[in-house]
Amino acid sequence: MKISRNTSLKSYNTFGIDVKAKSLISVNSIDELITVLKNNYYKDLFILGGGSNMLLTKDIDMNVVHIDIKGIEVIRETEDFVFVKANAGENWHQFVLYTLEQNWGGLENLSLIPGNVGTSPIQNIGAYGVELKDHFVSCNAIDIQSLEVVHFTAEECEFEYRNSIFKHKVKGKFIITSVVFKLKKTNHKLLTNYGAINEAIMDMGIINPGIRDVSNAVIKIRQQKLPDPKELGNSGSFFKNPVITTQEFEVLKMNFPEVPNYLVGNDSVKIPAGWLIDKAGLKGYREGDAGVHKNQALVLVNYGEATGEDILHLAKKVQGEILKKFQIKLEPEVNII
Repeated sequence: MKISRNTSLKSYNTFGIDVKAKSLISVNSIDELITVLKNNYYKDLFILGGGSNMLLTKDIDMNVVHIDIKGIEVIRETEDFVFVKANAGENWHQFVLYTLEQNWGGLENLSLIPGNVGTSPIQNIGAYGVELKDHFVSCNAIDIQSLEVVHFTAEECEFEYRNSIFKHKVKGKFIITSVVFKLKKTNHKLLTNYGAINEAIMDMGIINPGIRDVSNAVIKIRQQKLPDPKELGNSGSFFKNPVITTQEFEVLKMNFPEVPNYLVGNDSVKIPAGWLIDKAGLKGYREGDAGVHKNQALVLVNYGEATGEDILHLAKKVQGEILKKFQIKLEPEVNII
C-alpha cells in the first residue's frame, strides 16, 4: 500500500487533467482495500481505476483509492471454452493481448481500449460490434459498507449500451475487484464486418485471418483514427452513439439521406455520434487547448493545458450544436466529476 498527500492526478487520468487529491492511496490486494475501507468507513472515498473514462473538473477533496490489484488465472476450462479471471488493476489492452497469446478468442475486437479490467463492466465497454457483456460471466465486488465480497452474474449487472447497474442503481456502493470472462479455445468466430476491419485485414495482405489478425486490424484502425492518450490527452469516445426511434430516423433521413445508421431492435436506430459532430462542422474545432480531434470527431482532446472545465465547456457546445442541427441530444459516455 502506498499513500501520498496533496497529490496531482495528472498521470492517473487519460485526459491529463492536472487536479489534486487530498490523499492518494494505492492498494495492491483485496486485504489492503478492505483495510483502507475499514479505516475510512466514516469518510467519503473516491475510487480510481485506470482513469480512462472520466473528466475531472475540480480537485478531489477526499481520499482517492487507486485500485492496482493485479493477476490473471484460469478458473476452469472445457474442450471448447476457457473461463479466465482478471483482477481489477490489470490494464485492459494488455489483458486482451494476453488472451490472444493463449489463442483464446472473443476480445480481439476490443483491442486498444484504454483503462483497466475493473472498470470495464461499469461502462460495458464495446467496439466494432462487440460488447464486454458478450463474453462476461461474472464479477466480484466489495460492498463498501459491509466489506463483504459480492458476486454479480451477467444478468444481475443489467448490461445495456454503455451502461450497467454500477452506473445507476448501485453507483458508488461497490468496488469491482475481479472479472471472469468466457472465451473460445477453438473454432473462433470472427466478427470483421463492422467498420473497416475487413479492409484493414486485406491491406495487411492476409487471406485467412485469425483472432490476432483481427486484433492487429483493430489496433491499426484505432491508431489511425484515435490519439494515443500518452501523447494527446483524451478519454476515447466522449459521447454515446444516440439511439432514436424509427420515426425520428425517417425525418432525419429526409434531410440527410446519407446518414449512416444501425438498426437496434425493431423500432430503434443507432446513429454514429462522430458523423453528427463531423456533419455539424466541428471536427478539428478548438477552443484554447480543448478541442475536437481532427481525425475522429467523437473524441475530445486536451492539447496540453486544458482544464476539466475547458473540456466540459467544449462538450456542452458540441451538444448544443447537434441539438440545434439534428434535434438529437448527445449524452456523454465519460463520467464527469
